[in-house]
Formats: sequence, structure tokens, C-alpha cells
Amino acid sequence: MSQVKRNPHCVYQINYHLVWVPRYRHKVLVGPVAERLKEICYEVAAELDCEILALEAMPDHVHLFVSCPPKWSPSEIVRRFKGRSSRLLMLEFPQLKQHYWGTKATLWAESYYIGTAGHVSAETIQRNIEESQGI
Repeated sequence: MSQVKRNPHCVYQINYHLVWVPRYRHKVLVGPVAERLKEICYEVAAELDCEILALEAMPDHVHLFVSCPPKWSPSEIVRRFKGRSSRLLMLEFPQLKQHYWGTKATLWAESYYIGTAGHVSAETIQRNIEESQGI
């Protein structure tokens, strides 16, 4: 599970569960396409200074569990993962164009799911506040 992380400006533990699907829910995320998708996700995560906690590419959807610093909004995180992977997969796998064509030839549906993960009890928050008074 994700640990508390630090950077020069803050201490954080922010985990997101992201799910997105190919347009029309086509089952195109198999074999080399799925493997390349995973590589691209790790590249994007490194650029954002995020840690991928879990990544699963199913034939018709993607699950990504990621820990990111607070400087990135949730919508920006999704935009980066979906945008880069759509662009590169469509370029590298021309066979995808048989499923996706026209002026909006993108791989992913516009919608996505995002949820935060983890919970902290009121007692834990109160203890953390009390402990931080000396900072």
C-alpha cells in the first residue's frame, strides 16, 4: 500500500483509482497493445512524479491505482494518462484505426471514473494535528 510521501513543500498520501474505457467499449487492449499501454502509463507516471501502485489492462477497460503529489489535479492526471496513451497507441498500432476513424479518431471514450482510496479515522486526524503543532 502507498506510504506517506514527502517533497520539499508538503507531506502527502493521495491515491487515485482511475478507470477508463476504449470508445465503443471495443476489446482492443490485448497482446502488444496492452503491453505498450502499460509502458506508456509508467512513462507518464515518471513524468508526473507519481507512483503506480497497480495497473491492469483488461480487453475493454483500464484500471490504474496511482499515488500522485498534490500539485496535479485529478482531471490533469487523467488527461495526461489518456492523452499520451491514445496518441501513441493510435500511431504505433495502425490496426486500431479500423475501430476508430474520423475527425475524432481517439482511442478512449471521453468519460472516466476516478475515486480516492484510503480512509483515516477522526482520531488519527486529531492525533496528526496535535503532533504537527510543533512543526
